[in-house]
Amino acid sequence: MKAARLVVLGVAIAAGGLAALLAGGDEPAPPPKPVVQLETIDVLIAQKDIGMGHSVSPADVKWQMWPTVAAGPNMIRRTDRPNAIEDISGSIARGTFSTGEPIQEAKLIKANGSGYMAAVLPSGMRAISTEISPETGAGGFILPGDRVDVILSRRDKQAEKLSGVEAHVSETILRNVRVLAVDQTVEEKNGQKVVVGKTATLELGPRQSEILANGRQKGTLSLALRSIVDASGKAEGPKEDDASEGINIIRFGINR
Repeated sequence: MKAARLVVLGVAIAAGGLAALLAGGDEPAPPPKPVVQLETIDVLIAQKDIGMGHSVSPADVKWQMWPTVAAGPNMIRRTDRPNAIEDISGSIARGTFSTGEPIQEAKLIKANGSGYMAAVLPSGMRAISTEISPETGAGGFILPGDRVDVILSRRDKQAEKLSGVEAHVSETILRNVRVLAVDQTVEEKNGQKVVVGKTATLELGPRQSEILANGRQKGTLSLALRSIVDASGKAEGPKEDDASEGINIIRFGINR
């Protein structure tokens, strides 16, 4: 029995030594890979919400660290323009900026003493107002930035002479016109969904402004709100062939 125990003990020692040898022969674990440092750059962002027509002050913007690979060409970089905050101070926002949104100079304009409306009007365009009411202004659902058609409703005196009854005609005199403001409201604020105003300011060319002013003297003007899907392209006035351009003329008579 003593000899058997010695044999078992010897086998156990040999097995332990072999296990230790095998464990010592394993390759060491590779060291962790170094963390790649993301290259950043300071860009100018909005420190708070900036509304359209707001005069930008230094308190409205700040420098923010931004990944260099994500810094687009329209962003204002501190390395390129270290005095950008002072440079844009007093500029008027032509659009809105949300908190944390990078400032794009294309959405800013220097007023140079002019009012907001004159500053944001594109070259060659005019701002002209017309009276509206809930009945003629789509029930108040027309907001600045929407596009509308302008419809003129007037009495047709020539048709009255022929028929002997009171006749009226409605026709679209301008299409796809951009609304600049409703009264003094130039943007949607505080979740406001409806603006019931007395005047709407439209963006028109010189000839279109004359058409609107002339139509205002002839009869009643109504604004027809266009779908956002259709609100693309430039504003248009009537062409020589109204029917081919989709300008509807509706006549109806009223017995006297």
